[in-house]
Amino acid sequence: MTTTPTPVSLPGSLNANRRLSQWLAINPDGTVTVRTGKVELGQGIATALAQIVCEELGVAASRIRMVAASTAASPNEGVTAGSMSVHDSGGALRQVSAEARAIYLQAAALELNLSDSDAARLTVVDGSIQTSSGEAISSYWTLASQAMLDRDATGLARPGKVSSTAAMQRLDIPDKVTGRPRFVHDMMLPGMLFGRVLHPPSPGATLLGIDLTVVDALPGVVATVRDGSFLGVLASDEYAAVKALAKLAALASWQEPQTLPDMHELPAFLRGQQHDTMLVGEKTSEPVAGVTRQFQASYSRPFIAQASAAPSCAVARYSPDLLEVWTHSQGIFNLRADLSTIFGLQEGQVRVQHAEGAGSYGHNGADDVACDAALLARAVPGHAVRVQWTREDELSHSPLGAAMAVDVKAEVSSDGRIVDWQHEVWSNGHSMRPGRSKTPVLLAATHLAKPYDRQVAINMPLASGGGSERNSVPTYDFAAWRAISHRCLSMPIRTSSLRSLGAHCNVFASESFVDEIATGLGVDPLEFRLRHLTDPRAKDVLTAVAGMANWHSLRSTKVEGRGVGIAFARYKNTGAWCAVVALVDAGHELRVKNLWIAVDVGRAVHMDGIVNQIEGGAIQAVSWTLKEAAQFDRTRITSSTWETYPILRFSEVPAVQVEVIDRPEQKSLGSGEATNGPVSAAIANAIFNALDVRVRHMPFTMDAITKAALAEENS
Repeated sequence: MTTTPTPVSLPGSLNANRRLSQWLAINPDGTVTVRTGKVELGQGIATALAQIVCEELGVAASRIRMVAASTAASPNEGVTAGSMSVHDSGGALRQVSAEARAIYLQAAALELNLSDSDAARLTVVDGSIQTSSGEAISSYWTLASQAMLDRDATGLARPGKVSSTAAMQRLDIPDKVTGRPRFVHDMMLPGMLFGRVLHPPSPGATLLGIDLTVVDALPGVVATVRDGSFLGVLASDEYAAVKALAKLAALASWQEPQTLPDMHELPAFLRGQQHDTMLVGEKTSEPVAGVTRQFQASYSRPFIAQASAAPSCAVARYSPDLLEVWTHSQGIFNLRADLSTIFGLQEGQVRVQHAEGAGSYGHNGADDVACDAALLARAVPGHAVRVQWTREDELSHSPLGAAMAVDVKAEVSSDGRIVDWQHEVWSNGHSMRPGRSKTPVLLAATHLAKPYDRQVAINMPLASGGGSERNSVPTYDFAAWRAISHRCLSMPIRTSSLRSLGAHCNVFASESFVDEIATGLGVDPLEFRLRHLTDPRAKDVLTAVAGMANWHSLRSTKVEGRGVGIAFARYKNTGAWCAVVALVDAGHELRVKNLWIAVDVGRAVHMDGIVNQIEGGAIQAVSWTLKEAAQFDRTRITSSTWETYPILRFSEVPAVQVEVIDRPEQKSLGSGEATNGPVSAAIANAIFNALDVRVRHMPFTMDAITKAALAEENS
């Protein structure tokens, strides 16, 4: 009996998408077409992936043609999230390019009947295949044939050992700087109509009634659409659609029950719900004699909005046997699954094409507005329909990052070491993206006359990084530890993925707590962290950031109202190492003046892109930490404008200095989410250093700092 050999394990997303031609095409015109299932969100991933292909194939950057992800042609790489694009897609493309290079070199050797030794010495210079003496004997372009790559990867070709960290110029920036149409918002298709949707004003609202004849009579209105509590309008131009939306809002009558919790008592609310409780992990040891100190503290963060710079937008075109959607979704294949269910179509009858939009680094309204556009397009078959949300839609109806509460306890031995650590977190789930359950989770799906049940957010498996439990397992070498996660099973406010998921609050809590213990013991916070680490890469980022910030000098030089704090984490306990020092000015207003950041992302593929990602994540974390919190009453979300949901202004952005520890011999790790938790913790620790006030609940407004100071006085 013969047995089928087990396929060799391949890197990244190549393992599930093995056909080389799915990823790469070498064209006779001297170009290379690259397809990826990961999408450009403004993070520069298309450039980083292009650079990988350039390095492995041996071609100039000008030859690369990156193709936007599409369910019709791209490898299915799931969702662009979790700082996994370079690892998953980059790992796949590096191997694909190495195999393509080997295939073409072999073809050139066979064509010229070269000996094995001569064939082994062939090199590639910008697609030209050359002998060891530099003689050009062939090229990719003269040999180009798609049939050569119409085969599965074998894993036999070995990628190059050395990566150039010289930054390839960003592919997406020129259009954005010069204002050339690039975004889904810019799309104009023949005969396109413009749609707007009036979303229910609160999570529990139901449409009682509306007279649509008044709206139908407005100039430019083509049609109105009502399906249960889903309400929209189609118009011949954007202005007419906006005017019609205002009229819909004025005429609609809603029933709005009070379903939301007390905004000021979120930790108590989270702890008081029914939970799915999970032991994340534990390490046990024999009881340590000589425990001299016990510490405990509680930390929290509020619901946080995605707060994308521009509202979400999508274009859709419907016919009975084909639904086409253009969207800035982070997961086009997942979106396709939910749309096919809602519209009763086979997945092959739904084509989802990525088009750039407002970056969010989380689950914003991109998927929901795509469903809105498709539902309106169904009313006018054959017409392309563009739907753009309002700022109020984006802040009120996009999923929010989950509120979290964390309790931490520790025991310290007589030699000043933490010997037992307990970390417990309460939170809603951090994932409600489309395509992950049999029931569609798109916003409009719950508003239809035959609605789909509202789902409760889940946490991704810990093997994938987890959700609310992400980074609840300590990075330090404690003798014993235990981490527990309580996922709330009620969800009055819709939550889903926000950059770094639960790692943001868990790292904020654990790194604030480490500082509290160090302070209680009278030990320098840097030295205390190093005392509990054996991982050399963890030590390296802490030592590097201390040197960058001149840590010891800053700590020893006291200036009134000025404080310095440090924090560290390894993202997801498996990703990038990141250490941060923050310098704050806590005078009449709190300002973060400087951030020094050291990161280890393994093999650095695109240095400028890595630094951009680290800077961007850090600045976003400053905004979350100092300012951001969704506001709501017992009925609806009230923070629906930039005035009611303030974010960090350009004038408030700190100076950010980044040092990347490049390790060419190691695998590449994502960089985009490594900073969020350490930045928030470093700021909290710097505030304590400045004011002797421990702030444990974000955001750190001056009112919050005053409240914390009064609580300490009264304790």
